[in-house]
Amino acid sequence: MLKNQHIKIIKPLIFLVALLPLAMVAQGIYMRTLVNPLEGIIHTSGEWALRFLLITLAMTPLKEITGSAHWIKFRRMTGLYALFYASLHFMAWIGLDQLFIVEEIIESIIDRPYILFGTTALLLMIPLGVTSTKGMIRKLGKRWKKLHQLVYPIAILGVVHFVLLVKKDLTEPLIYAAILLALLGWRARLRVAKIRKRHV
Repeated sequence: MLKNQHIKIIKPLIFLVALLPLAMVAQGIYMRTLVNPLEGIIHTSGEWALRFLLITLAMTPLKEITGSAHWIKFRRMTGLYALFYASLHFMAWIGLDQLFIVEEIIESIIDRPYILFGTTALLLMIPLGVTSTKGMIRKLGKRWKKLHQLVYPIAILGVVHFVLLVKKDLTEPLIYAAILLALLGWRARLRVAKIRKRHV
């Protein structure tokens, strides 16, 4: 069982470990080992945004399975890292790939469904990041929980974005889709159990 003093040690470690993907890309660019630095930045940031999003969704099932509420204490950090990598993913695309040319950015979002899904997911993530502080949780009250239910459609949009983006081998995006489906199934099971409990 994790104790509070363990949490204080683990949190900074997770914070540093979560930066490793970015550090590895930076090292690859510096050492010139990345064949395509632009693709490396965009792909790595997008993939880790989705990973951290799924990790965030997994915290509640882990709490239920292990009987430990300590998992929830990591949820805010993993959620913010999902937003961080998603923002980096988008900024790398509009800056390095689209060169901040507004007309081309808008045209790409309209013409390519996977970009539209990804952009929508990021826009929905922003209010979740802004309202993730303790002060905003107190201020919003019950509305906070309702607002943060957006994490589920955001995850769906993220997975669809990845599936539509990949044109050849769908193995990896389908693995993410399967994980998301399992997490959504877990949530649905808990919801059904609560409804049944009310009617008993």
